[in-house]
Amino acid sequence: MPTRALDAAAYLQAFVLSGVVTVLATRAYLQATGYPQLGGGGLHIAHVLWGGLLMAVGLGVAFVFLGGGPRTAGAIVGGVGFGLFIDEVGKFVTTRTDYFYAPAAGIIYGVFALLVILTQAVRGRTRLTTAERTANALDLVLSGLPGGLTDRRRVAVLRLVQGTGPTTEGAIVRLLDAVPRREPPPVRFWQRWAALGRRTAAWLVARRWLVWPVVVYLVVEPVVTVAAVVVDGVTGRLDQQREWGAVLGTSIAALVTAVLSIRAAIRLRGDRTGAFRLFKLALLVDLLFGQLFNFTVNQFGAVSALVVDLLLLGVVTAEHRRLCRQEARSAPWTPPDSTADKGDADGPAE
Repeated sequence: MPTRALDAAAYLQAFVLSGVVTVLATRAYLQATGYPQLGGGGLHIAHVLWGGLLMAVGLGVAFVFLGGGPRTAGAIVGGVGFGLFIDEVGKFVTTRTDYFYAPAAGIIYGVFALLVILTQAVRGRTRLTTAERTANALDLVLSGLPGGLTDRRRVAVLRLVQGTGPTTEGAIVRLLDAVPRREPPPVRFWQRWAALGRRTAAWLVARRWLVWPVVVYLVVEPVVTVAAVVVDGVTGRLDQQREWGAVLGTSIAALVTAVLSIRAAIRLRGDRTGAFRLFKLALLVDLLFGQLFNFTVNQFGAVSALVVDLLLLGVVTAEHRRLCRQEARSAPWTPPDSTADKGDADGPAE
């Protein structure tokens, strides 16, 4: 079985984020500049070609160089290339090579949603075996040979091999002694802004007053969406809509979200933990299904709704975790059954 990388989820996350930013930046740039074409005389150099080139460069960086830095750089460059590639999916799923094919936005969103699910699946399965932890520790040590390792990296290596046995731990310590020490790099301005953003987000999701506006929004918004579709159908406005399938999908997703949110609101008094579990499920239904059709109907104007959903998911998830921790602390402790233990130890009764 191939050895898994400890930071695999981080590399995938860098790939996905750079791809998403590239798609949004490309669409914004093309719209602002009137969709120019590179080429002439019957030639058109589509940006899917630049995407393929950048994906090859990203793979080349990961193939040629050792260490987490080059792998992260390769993931970012490859993500930019993938974003340029997938942005032109409309040309390759239509006979008329239509870049403005309406469902293309939904396809792009669906691809990145699947990649996010893959990233979370990898993140949840990073409990490495002893051999894999040793291999990752060696990888960290060897990548530090040219420029040295910071104290923080050394501590990370020692934590990885903790419990692998005295022989392995001793060998890693001797290897670390052979690697030069390096001072940590200075904090860059974007790292300060990122840290401030994380602290602000953590402060916001910890505010109890924010929970109730979120609950009200989760109940009202999908109901309003379903009602708006019904009104448009009665007044005949839906006759002007070309993407009937996407409108139907959006309506069904909104209806399911509304049912889950109303059930969650009803359970708030008796079972807050279960209620917020339902709120979280409602948001996931909207993110994984509703937004897929929303992007088809509203194109990239649906990004604002996606951002709102992600913020709401952060608040609901934080509250759900808080309630779970509160339940775990208040749960009565049950001592082990001494009779059963004695029976197990002495063997079955005759």
